[in-house]
Formats: sequence, structure tokens, C-alpha cells
Amino acid sequence: MTTLPARLIAIDFETANERRDSPCAVGLAWIEGGRVVRREARLIRPAEMRFSPGNIRVHGIRPRDVARAPAFPEAMAPFLPELAGSLVLAHNASFDVGVLAATLAAYGLAQPAYASLCTLQLARQHWPGEPAYRLSALADRIGLRFRHHDAGEDAYACAEIALAILRESGAPDLAALGRRLGLSRERAGQAAPAPGGIAARALRALPPAPRRPGLRFVVRGSSGTPYDVVLVKGRDGPRLRCSCAGSRYRPDCRHVTALANGEVDALLSGNPADVAALRGLLGCPDMNEAGPRSRAARPVP
Repeated sequence: MTTLPARLIAIDFETANERRDSPCAVGLAWIEGGRVVRREARLIRPAEMRFSPGNIRVHGIRPRDVARAPAFPEAMAPFLPELAGSLVLAHNASFDVGVLAATLAAYGLAQPAYASLCTLQLARQHWPGEPAYRLSALADRIGLRFRHHDAGEDAYACAEIALAILRESGAPDLAALGRRLGLSRERAGQAAPAPGGIAARALRALPPAPRRPGLRFVVRGSSGTPYDVVLVKGRDGPRLRCSCAGSRYRPDCRHVTALANGEVDALLSGNPADVAALRGLLGCPDMNEAGPRSRAARPVP
């Protein structure tokens, strides 16, 4: 994205279980003119009505609470067009962006193209040395009272924390601040997958052995070094393999995770359409993350 986002939207998801494609609630907060001007929250009926006890302990949502709630496509229908071209804020954005991408893919819905900014990373850079960077701790820091782990309230707190940092930083806007700090991430859009479409054909064409090539990407490392990331067929299905040194010890290195999340900022190979198709090609939204994580399993900063 080369222009400033038309909208600033903070988003927060709560999930029913460890799967990223199990949202049971979403909250959004819109920012205009340096303040929150609109807030929305929706309960969501997950496709699989399986609620983990740990998740229930965190957000308090039970199957009976969402039994009559709309499914994800209906719940998000009013908001998805607004996400396209926006700067989307989230606290621990890799989780919330991952939930959005995984659930859109699970329902065969188009992935909007947008930029994202993680307020957790933003706070760590702007307020170094804080004892904790949890949403509740940062809300206390700025004197904000809210109900933690309520999706609507969490999105509102995320927005207010971002605005507090913006005011202190003196930056003209959050998009500029995110770019200045190197925290803004571009998310590639993706057309809705169709049965027998490009994703299915590409998956059938994957090589039977990892030594033979599949989809290839070249990404820029933090020091400018280019690395090859290849889609290969492993023992448990297709996966991404990176040529960086870190992947020898951690296959889900940051280059793999970024591509799996649809990030194209560091892409050097000029094939963003292939990045957009990765979610469908990989089949399992969580296979290139650091293991299945839910809101309950987020690491405490």
C-alpha cells in the first residue's frame, strides 16, 4: 500500500478453542480525528461448537451464549468492506490477524488487503521498561477503565492505547508512526477460493518429495539478505521451508510466519498473488505458526 489508509480500525477476536478459525466474538473500534468515533461488538457462532475450558475461563463465553448468534460470514458482513484499505490495529496483532485470515479461508471468503499495526509492539517501543504490556496493564497506565476480554471493550482499549502513544510521539498519524518504527505490515488480499480453482490445482501439483520445487518466494531479511522460502510437501502435508539459518532450529521462522500470515512487505520475488493463495494451499491455518494458540494461550508479555 502506497497511500495512507482511508480508515483506522482496532479489532479484537475471542476464540472458542485453540484453533484460529474458531472466533466466538469480535469487537471493532473506529478512529477518526484523533478519537474513537464508533464501536461495534458481535457474538459469533463458530462452525464447530467446541469450547475449550481454558478459553471459557478467559472470556466467559459458553456455547449457549452463541447458539443463536450469526455465523462468521453474517457477523462480519457489515465490516469486511471497511477493513479493505484500512490500517487495522490489534494488541498482539499476529493472533487477531491470524484469526481473521484463517476464518475467512475456512468459509471460502475473500481476504481483504489492508495494513496492520500491533499495539503491543508499538507500546514496547514507545514505553520501554514497563513491568507489563498486557492490554489491562497499558490501560491502567493511560487511566482507561474497561472490561478485559470483552471483544468490544478490548478493541476500544487497543484504540485508546494507540491514540495515547500517538499523542506522546508527536507523529502526524498512526500510519506514519507505524512506518517510522518499522511496525506496519501489509497484508495481501486474496480472492475467495473456488472448488477446483487455482489453490486446488496448485496443491495437487505439489512435488511428492521436499527436494523438488513447489511455489518459491524470495524475502528480504532484517539485514537485507535475501532468503528463499519454498512450499514443499512434507510428511504432514504442505509446508514452507526457509533457507535462513534460524530455520535449522525453528522451521516456523519469522520469514515463514510472515508469508503464512499474508505479509508482503519483505517480498522480493514479485509474486504477491502466490502469497495471497498460501492460506488455501497450506490447508491448515496454524501449521506455520508457533503451534496452535488461543486467546487463553497468548504469552503474557
